[in-house]
Amino acid sequence: MRKLLSHHHHNVLSSSSSFLLPPSPSPSPSQFPIVPDYTTHEIFFFSSIPIAKSGFDLATLATIAALLLLSLISFSVVIYTRLRSRRLRHLENFNSLWTVRLLLVTITSIWAVNEILRLPLVRRKYLYPFLPTLNLHQQSNICKIHVVLSLGFLEPSFLVTLLFLVNVSIKKSNPSRMWALVSLLAVCAPVTLLQLFFVYSSPLEGRLPRFMHGSSVAGSDYFGSRTALCTYPFFSSVVFGGFAAAYAVAFLCSCWRVMDLVINKGIRNRIYLLAAAVMVALSVQIACLSLSWLWMPEEAAYGYVVLAMFLFVAGSMAVGEVILVIKPIAEALSAAAELQRRPAEERTTSL
Repeated sequence: MRKLLSHHHHNVLSSSSSFLLPPSPSPSPSQFPIVPDYTTHEIFFFSSIPIAKSGFDLATLATIAALLLLSLISFSVVIYTRLRSRRLRHLENFNSLWTVRLLLVTITSIWAVNEILRLPLVRRKYLYPFLPTLNLHQQSNICKIHVVLSLGFLEPSFLVTLLFLVNVSIKKSNPSRMWALVSLLAVCAPVTLLQLFFVYSSPLEGRLPRFMHGSSVAGSDYFGSRTALCTYPFFSSVVFGGFAAAYAVAFLCSCWRVMDLVINKGIRNRIYLLAAAVMVALSVQIACLSLSWLWMPEEAAYGYVVLAMFLFVAGSMAVGEVILVIKPIAEALSAAAELQRRPAEERTTSL
């Protein structure tokens, strides 16, 4: 009798709980179409203990803030020189490339903002509250945009603009501003198109491992929610590596020509510093992109590799802004002030 009562009581609880608790909805197949939950061994080669990467994100955010502050200073200096050149004849020739310098600063700023898109902490706290319906597929599209902009357009554009300013420094006449824009588009367009092709329509996508074409992996953020963690696809890294190899040759040749013509020791030291910063950053970036395929984005080793790559690239951009924007403009303003002071001193002496 007790068994029957207990069995009946259990049936009542089960039936009542079925009315009180709504059935858990089964996920539809279209909800997570592109970012499947692959295991570590299916995508990458090594595994380690996953850790919370908030420290990596905070370090990245601090560097981005410093780079944006430097870009703001550079932007202000360029605009100030532009306004001063309207009253000082000595700055007219120097200020002819103000749009190119402004382009360099703008590309650096956009690159820094674009790096925020790959940070799960920032996306969760500041992006998703305004877009509450983003699923993993839509989040993976954000990672695709980040990869195409970073490796396909912004970094190549910065490097090409940097090379343009270095080449102009040894020419007697400055080229037109449109020539700088045409050169930028002509060099960066093939890289951008290749990145778009491999990121959005990768060939043999179903037959190749995901790390070769995927720009994101399904994982968990710091709050335990499922999210798309951004990665760098193998094909995108190969395209950028080919561009970096060709660029390194052209950049070193330009720096060598500048050092042959420049007598000023200070300027030579700046060229040495700029060449070292760019070449080291490119080498570290290619090495880190190659190593990033060995670990999952949730692991500590991946966080260290991506952080190192980001710090070196951001450092080279900061060095480029200081050497090619802030320092030349400061010297030009100082020289213009000195030239203005001399006539006044000469008039005083004659009197």
